[in-house]
Amino acid sequence: MVLFQALCALAELTLGLMAQARLGVIGLLVLSAVIVGVRARHSRLAVAAMAVFVFLMSQA
Repeated sequence: MVLFQALCALAELTLGLMAQARLGVIGLLVLSAVIVGVRARHSRLAVAAMAVFVFLMSQA
C-alpha cells in the first residue's frame, strides 16, 4: 500500500515536471485538473482534462 502511494506520487511529480518543461503553467493546471478529477472520482473532469493534456502534449 505504501509502495503504491509512493509510486503514484513519483509518477505525479514526474508528469508535473514534464508538463512544466514543455507547456509551462497551462500544462500544470491541466495536469492538476486530471489529478483532482481522479481523486474526486469525477470521471468527466478527469477524461476531459486528460484529453486536453494529450492534445497539448502532441502539439508541443
